[in-house]
Amino acid sequence: MAYAALSSLMYTLKQLFKPNQSFICQSSTQQHVQSLYRNLSVLQVFLDDTTTNDIETLKVVEKRIRNVVYKAEDRVDSSLRSIILADHTKRRKKACRSFYAELLKVEQQVYFLNKEVMLVEFNKHGSKSAELATTPSSPEKSTIEENSIVGMEDDFNIILDRVTAQTDELTVIPIFGMGGIGKTTLVRKVYDNSSIRSRFDRHAWVTISQEYNERQMLLELVSSITGSNQESSNDELMEIVYRGLKGRRFLIVIDDIWSTEAWDQIQRIFPKDNNKSRILLTTRLKYVADYVSCPYFPPHSKSFLSLEDSWNLFTEKLFKKDHCPPLLEEIGKHIVQQCRGLPLSVVVVAGLLVKMDPTHDNWKKVEENLNSFFGTVSERCQSILSLSYNSLPQYLKACFLYVGGFPEDREIKVSKLIRLWIAEEFVRGSSNKSLEVVAKEYLEELIDRSLMLAGTQGENGRMRTCKIHDLLRQLCLSEAYTENVVHVMNGNVPISLEAIDDQRRLIVQFDLQEKQFYPTRHSSGITSITRTFISRPTHIRKWNFSIVSQLKLLKVLDVFSIEYDFSCVIPQLVHLRYVAAKIGETFSLAKLRNLQTIIFESFLGTKLKRPVDIWTTMEIRHVDIRSPLYISNPLEAEHPLFLNNLQTLTLHFSPFAVEIIKRTPNLKELRILHKAKHSDGLAILDSLSLLEKLEKLHLEAQQTVNQIMIFSGDIFLPNLKELTLSFTYIPWEAINLLANLPNLEVLKGYSAFDGTDWRLNEDVVFRKLKRLLLHRCRDLQKWEAGSDNFPMLEQLILHWFIQLEEIPESMGDIMTLKLIQIEYCSSGIETSAKKIQEEQQSLGNYELQLQITPMKE
Repeated sequence: MAYAALSSLMYTLKQLFKPNQSFICQSSTQQHVQSLYRNLSVLQVFLDDTTTNDIETLKVVEKRIRNVVYKAEDRVDSSLRSIILADHTKRRKKACRSFYAELLKVEQQVYFLNKEVMLVEFNKHGSKSAELATTPSSPEKSTIEENSIVGMEDDFNIILDRVTAQTDELTVIPIFGMGGIGKTTLVRKVYDNSSIRSRFDRHAWVTISQEYNERQMLLELVSSITGSNQESSNDELMEIVYRGLKGRRFLIVIDDIWSTEAWDQIQRIFPKDNNKSRILLTTRLKYVADYVSCPYFPPHSKSFLSLEDSWNLFTEKLFKKDHCPPLLEEIGKHIVQQCRGLPLSVVVVAGLLVKMDPTHDNWKKVEENLNSFFGTVSERCQSILSLSYNSLPQYLKACFLYVGGFPEDREIKVSKLIRLWIAEEFVRGSSNKSLEVVAKEYLEELIDRSLMLAGTQGENGRMRTCKIHDLLRQLCLSEAYTENVVHVMNGNVPISLEAIDDQRRLIVQFDLQEKQFYPTRHSSGITSITRTFISRPTHIRKWNFSIVSQLKLLKVLDVFSIEYDFSCVIPQLVHLRYVAAKIGETFSLAKLRNLQTIIFESFLGTKLKRPVDIWTTMEIRHVDIRSPLYISNPLEAEHPLFLNNLQTLTLHFSPFAVEIIKRTPNLKELRILHKAKHSDGLAILDSLSLLEKLEKLHLEAQQTVNQIMIFSGDIFLPNLKELTLSFTYIPWEAINLLANLPNLEVLKGYSAFDGTDWRLNEDVVFRKLKRLLLHRCRDLQKWEAGSDNFPMLEQLILHWFIQLEEIPESMGDIMTLKLIQIEYCSSGIETSAKKIQEEQQSLGNYELQLQITPMKE
């Protein structure tokens, strides 16, 4: 992937501009570094701005850029490593001279590469062939337009209602979803419905596809409206369309539109006569659907089929109106399940099976060879799905392909994906946004383009996980292999020497044995060019330690699943940006200047003699160092510094928590596990006021006594949205002070509060609290509160309240309340919750849900 390769090398060079890198990059060398950086920037701009339709030509150019830049990065990284690890001045000077020589070679190679690319750019503008301007036919339309609407009945009725609504003005009805999900099929069924057609005087269907061709679109409209093909200018054709529709009620389908610009040009030719005319529009892109939609008809998202509907569609295609033979039903449902609810996949599978005799043996062979069989299905679907990939901007392509390396059929943790994207340098910096915010926008854009799916949400409504459809994952893997973005190693095929030698990123998804892995000395003289090594299994044999030790240029190392001590390896990997591993002893991180994410756990619970010193890692963004490991005292660091980039931090029983908090002023998430015997509990709470950007805080105590942590009214966290307290046992009066947090949306307490009475006065108002979860508040008997105390509450969750008499009746008056969840609580709580729900239903509010898990007998 050319763009990703450029970003990675440019990041490395940019680090050399910083003052603390002068020992590596002296003034004479600095000029060449800046020159190289400028030339790489030109290539990046070329990839950003290229608009050629000739995908094959673009791929050739990208491959050329990628290969040159990868080799350049190998030379630069290898030379820099020698400088950083040099143990005395003479060796460092020699390494610097070698770096300078390599830099000159790289600079020259990139200079000539720029000339090649500029020649392509000139030819692209100077001799654009007629073929490149033609509009391809829509594969989605030609492939599935004859499908039935099995499983789409609800969708059909929704669209039907919108088409026949009594709204007079011209209304656009957008339908969006991933390629092959049945958008065109659904719209075709509405368009061909006789009762619908009779409502309109004019009907027209135009397919836009990926490359918008105005003339082709106008010719299709004229042909549909007038029944003739007229050779006229575009302006004349627009006039014909406008006059043909003026004063008449029309139904127009605009199928497979890809841009808001195309819509801006199209919509000018439709008269707005307030006569109930309608436009049905399909797109894969949510932002296009949002752009064209009317306020009272939001875009309709076409969802996947249920397993039952997939089976019905499958059997209809194979057996028409007959039933599936009973002997084939179990095998058939297993096959259909693998289609993951995508109508296109179901239809293609049925199309292949219909050519076979419907016998148990034939279907059994298919069932036993699902992987290879669905490989064939995937190939049949690629022409549709690859359109969405090819239309991605350059900065999103590597992000999308990288997702293919995650395990099949599992949800992907958003926070981890984002940190890996950032470490891989896939995310472009922004002057007014953090890298994490930009990365989340990337993910949202992939979801809006129907290339990824949102998963579960956290309590605050933010996306916690995401996922990818199996067919799109297959597209990821095939493109990632071609582009050398990521190489997934599994146990199905033997891993040969050639298969690994040139891989930039390796993801291992099985228990790797040493005989299957052969790190070698690369032809350029570098030991292994691999930059990423991620292990996903739960166990790898200990003697495979040599695998990682030979990957000298790693930038991402995630071996957290391997029960092995990586203490000796990590200090040698000076280019690391992301590391997750178990360690048996602490070591200096001073030479790992690019570290962004650290996740360390003690190997087999080893108690280390020294704490982990993170105070030289100025790029650090996320730190999770688990007990018995702990972070060193910043006051004892050689040069006490502020870690201004640090976003998330976990402190496990740290004796230096206060000093650490003072030197991490821009934290957004903080988790503190604190021992009661430490006397600095109040000092920790006081120090929190320094964290003005903090959004999420979790305080957990161990071996606690009453009132070890008491909040005061002086603590002000203006941006805190989520607070979790565990085993703190603070008095109920203290919870009232939390109402002073102006943006608190989620409050969770696990054995957090102590006392028999909780009384909320009218001046205690949690103005933005949406979710209140309380678990095992042991002595609470009486709770006095009103709806005014929680004006925005949506969820009230109570677990293990044995002595509490009831939920305050006035809680039912909260207009926003949607859920009351009761688990293992007293009968009085259950009775009061049911009474609240009944009263709300008597007032016509049926939205309030009640979930009760009774006490076990």
